[in-house]
Amino acid sequence: MIVGVFAVLAVIGPTIAPYNPSFANPSPSAALHAPDAAHLLGTTNLGQDVLSQLLVGIRMTMEIGLIVGIIAISLATIVGVSAGFLGGVWDEVLSLFTNVLLVLPVLPLLVVLLGYAQARGQVATIAVLSALSWPWSARIIRAQTLSLRSRDFVAASREVGERTWRIVLFEIMPNEVSLIAANFLGIVLYAIGTSVALAFLGLANLSSWSLGTMLYWAEGQSALPLGAWWWFVPPGVAVALIGTGLVLLNFSLDELGNPRLRSMTRGTRLGRRVLHPTDPTPVLRPTLTSDKVRLGTLSTVPRRYSRSNFGTEGF
Repeated sequence: MIVGVFAVLAVIGPTIAPYNPSFANPSPSAALHAPDAAHLLGTTNLGQDVLSQLLVGIRMTMEIGLIVGIIAISLATIVGVSAGFLGGVWDEVLSLFTNVLLVLPVLPLLVVLLGYAQARGQVATIAVLSALSWPWSARIIRAQTLSLRSRDFVAASREVGERTWRIVLFEIMPNEVSLIAANFLGIVLYAIGTSVALAFLGLANLSSWSLGTMLYWAEGQSALPLGAWWWFVPPGVAVALIGTGLVLLNFSLDELGNPRLRSMTRGTRLGRRVLHPTDPTPVLRPTLTSDKVRLGTLSTVPRRYSRSNFGTEGF
């Protein structure tokens, strides 16, 4: 639901924005105005409407994350499946290339590459993020492919003469859909957070509105010392909510694709209680009567008994 709300805002946000996000109101009274009926999220120091900037910025931020996610997961899938299934020299070369990119410090490298880029537009940000955010997912997909390659259904496909591309597309890939989807969401989350950080550092196209650009101008114009919380809190909360929604969605996809995780959420009804696999081991607590010991209610905490609990006859 969280991701869906922001997806809808990304689609219709610029359409329902009440003002032009770049319009600077020349009236001195409109500068740094607190939220009111005319400006639901207040204004900036130039009289610009914060709500309009937020609605337009959500689209730009979501677009960057989605495009980077599609490009990066495509590269990761191609490299990971090829290295894991083909093996031999292909595996050695592709794994070496992947490991080299993994050991590189990504954020400093992003700062250097975007700092020397001639055009600090969103295209440069998308290209650099896509080129550097796929290796870890490729390693995970390669490991899963190595496990699937030794399964019986793959060996049976080889015995009947199936081509390599057909085995990969119809035997290997369907068993990795949940893994690929989970890695796609992780890359989207990484791309959104990194793009916001890069824009906050000024390494982006500051003429186009995104959540990171809003934070950049708010920090640059001293919104925090001036007490203009409505300028930096909405984009910060939006980034946090988008990240939270993607993480929760990633957990749910992992649970759908992993039978063990699905079983952890299912309980077994025993009497009036529903016992989950993660609950403590239930034990039967004896109920004492004057002449006998009978089984009583369920308890998850074992009870210690001594000879005195059961009279002179013992237990």
